[in-house]
Amino acid sequence: MGTYVVGFAVLLPMGAVGLMGARARWLRVERTVTLLFFVVVGFGTLDNLANLISGIVGRSVEIGGLQLLVSSVAVWVTNVLMFSMLYWQIDRGGPEARVNDASTRSDWLFPQEGAPVEDVPHGWQPTFIDYLYLGYSTATAFSTTDAPLTPGAKLLMMLESAIALVTIVVVASRAINVLGN
Repeated sequence: MGTYVVGFAVLLPMGAVGLMGARARWLRVERTVTLLFFVVVGFGTLDNLANLISGIVGRSVEIGGLQLLVSSVAVWVTNVLMFSMLYWQIDRGGPEARVNDASTRSDWLFPQEGAPVEDVPHGWQPTFIDYLYLGYSTATAFSTTDAPLTPGAKLLMMLESAIALVTIVVVASRAINVLGN
């Protein structure tokens, strides 16, 4: 139930921005809620991961392989979505600044920015799908796909990779081991 409330709390300001136009008040609310969402879900994800590891170490007989595998996938997907939303919200001052060309310094360098002009759509700006890809590839490859330019971006990508690595190496591998027996 709590997950649905948090999800609704994030979607409400996004919907308001979409329906009412990009009014400054709703954009501030959207940004604040998204950043708060990251903090709350981030701590929840770390807590879930700690509980899974504790379950593996202390109660490995009680937890089945399928339950571990499903739980590890849920933690991994949450990790990707959570960081994707954060990357989208902080890079270049956020979506509002990018749309209004009032963006600040880039946190990431996307391949389109170094490609020949004729290969990139005119006026290209990163969209959420670019940040979703960044989050997905960081959690999958444990390496950078788009170059982080700022120390904060580098630290965030390291944190995302560490969470994904622990999830995959510790939890998913144990789940596969249990399922194999």
